[in-house]
Amino acid sequence: MASSLTTLYQVLYVSLLGPDVPISAVADIAGHARAANAQRDITGLLVFDGGRFCQQLEGWKKDVLALTERIRQDPRHTGVTILHHGPLAARRFSGFSLAFSAVEDADTLAQLELLDGEAALQAFEAMRDSVLL
Repeated sequence: MASSLTTLYQVLYVSLLGPDVPISAVADIAGHARAANAQRDITGLLVFDGGRFCQQLEGWKKDVLALTERIRQDPRHTGVTILHHGPLAARRFSGFSLAFSAVEDADTLAQLELLDGEAALQAFEAMRDSVLL
């Protein structure tokens, strides 16, 4: 039986782009994260609206939790809020170490940030389907 740290796990969070961090840094964040995530077998989707990030991470629990803590400590992110976390039956982003998409409507992520738990996860999944087309 797998230990709780080696089970498939997911985290959905929102954060704000840190003060004085240029938007151009987002491309660097995504590029670095793709390589690092591939090494750690972490997959997911990062959505950015020009000021706010929303990301769903999935992978082995110990790796996802360690990455979540690194994001919390990263000054390029502020106000990190976990909307949902828990075990995951199967990966949703198995083809992406980091899928990245921008949304033009800032209200989309602002409204998602008001949700939590399953409601947040369902809203993110609905958005995912539209941004990955």
